[in-house]
Amino acid sequence: MTKRTALAAILAAWGGIAAAETAGAFDYYVLSLSWSPGWCERVGEARESEQCDPARDLGWVLHGLWPQYEAGWPDYCDSPARPPSRAETAAMADIMGTGGSAWHQWKKHGTCSGLSSEAFFDLSREAYGAVTRPEEFRRLEREITLPAAVVEEAFLRDNPELSADGLTVTCRDGMVQEVRICLTRDLAPRDCGADVIRDCSLGDARMPPIR
Repeated sequence: MTKRTALAAILAAWGGIAAAETAGAFDYYVLSLSWSPGWCERVGEARESEQCDPARDLGWVLHGLWPQYEAGWPDYCDSPARPPSRAETAAMADIMGTGGSAWHQWKKHGTCSGLSSEAFFDLSREAYGAVTRPEEFRRLEREITLPAAVVEEAFLRDNPELSADGLTVTCRDGMVQEVRICLTRDLAPRDCGADVIRDCSLGDARMPPIR
């Protein structure tokens, strides 16, 4: 274990945040996919977010592509890259919900990638596009309750290159919240670190339909 990894592990145990916020110094990525209808019901509609407009027809949206240490993670890194333009962030709204979300993800996570904003968003789009999102969730006509493990099984079925140790499903407020997939820096599937695997154990997780 390197000194950086050891220190990251210590700080992760204290507060979940890794040390040495240096752009480009990380071990792998977590691709986070959020179930947009659930986010809209919990917070988005109250904010009148454009992401929740029924005309957008959004299901699994890209929450982010997060640089990760083997233990802990960097954020808000000191990056020499210029910030993205408004046009760049707006162009990500089709998969990230809003340009504001894209801006926040760049500021918090993209700055730690060691990439330019253009390259980071291109890589994020590539990672998002490489994952097959199970079609049955788009066909929901009403809210359902289901074991969160069923969501994981559906993603593993439709993405046979993934393994159960490389994917986790999270819940929040009794709802399926996100699917998080661990990838190498070259976007190949890999096992997640112990601090990423937080499988939701709910047997009756709510999942509202796309509006």
